[in-house]
Amino acid sequence: MNFTVSSTTLSSCLQALSRVLNSKSALPILDSFLFDVADNKLTITASDGENVITTSVDLIDSNESFSFCLYSKTIIDAVKEFAEEPLSFDINTMEMSATIKYHNGQNRIPVQAADAYPRIQMNDGPMTEIKVAANSLEKAITRSLFATTQDELRPVMNGLYFDLKSDSLTIVASDGHKLVRNENREVKGNEPASFILPKKPSTLLKSLLPKDGDVSIKFNAATAVLEFGTTKLTCRLIEGRYPNYNSVIPQNNPNELTIDRQALLGALRRVLVFASQSSYLICFRLENNKLTLSSEDIDFSKSANEELTCEYFGQQMSIGFKGTTLIEVLNNIDSQEVVFKLADPSRAGVVVPATQNENEDLLMLFMPMMLND
Repeated sequence: MNFTVSSTTLSSCLQALSRVLNSKSALPILDSFLFDVADNKLTITASDGENVITTSVDLIDSNESFSFCLYSKTIIDAVKEFAEEPLSFDINTMEMSATIKYHNGQNRIPVQAADAYPRIQMNDGPMTEIKVAANSLEKAITRSLFATTQDELRPVMNGLYFDLKSDSLTIVASDGHKLVRNENREVKGNEPASFILPKKPSTLLKSLLPKDGDVSIKFNAATAVLEFGTTKLTCRLIEGRYPNYNSVIPQNNPNELTIDRQALLGALRRVLVFASQSSYLICFRLENNKLTLSSEDIDFSKSANEELTCEYFGQQMSIGFKGTTLIEVLNNIDSQEVVFKLADPSRAGVVVPATQNENEDLLMLFMPMMLND
């Protein structure tokens, strides 16, 4: 049994699939890739038991159908140093070995039987299907992941919540202190549906999604299947009821601050150096189109303040925020200017891009901190 494949194509596929593998697997076979050869295509599968990624590549030459497993680290190390050239694989099932031949040499590595490789059990319930632009989904995931929690007592908040409605798809992340809501009005559902995508497959998608094309998402109560290009990701979902995120978003915050995002980021980073490392508290003093940032660390007798020009419509106010959280929020907005909508120093603040992208509505919420004075 043999086949020939491009070395660089194979290496790039293996590197991408290896992201799903765990450093320590409960089943030894999950440290390997599953190779399926059929119809002049090579389909490679990687799994951690909860998530499965498959991708297909065209073969230069093959005339048989067969399957086998190769230890992931061995095959990745074996092919990553090759320049672009055809690699010929000769699989010997009697000796359980694979001989890889290249232009001026060859190497030999052990193979394992494909029968031992576990297959993810799909839930048989009916599945809802939607299509999302790949670049739109990648942006939503990228700017939401930082807001998820690591709290094992609240497993539903350890992932991204996909809320499908008749007029939009909303992707939400929250840890109880901050919240990100991405609304995509290009995606519509025939009936309401939702699921919670765990953090690991969300992170995998962030690095694997292409810049162009659409992503097909099929899901039911337990499983989601996402397909794009020649890649398919199958994952188990987080079961449970996600909190009502709309109920915590304030509808009437009358005090509005409009400011250049990069200018504010720079000032925050400079002032944060002098904040207490136990709280990272930054004070916002708002008045007459002027924002004053200040911080202090009483234990080390250090402090800082910086003034920024802005547009501010509202009452004079001093409000505290966690500087590290605010920097994360601003880093995940790509508009030139941002708008802060505030009520008072004790209630949640909202920040949105000054200009929203077409058919999108991005909102980020964060809780204030109590000021020392």
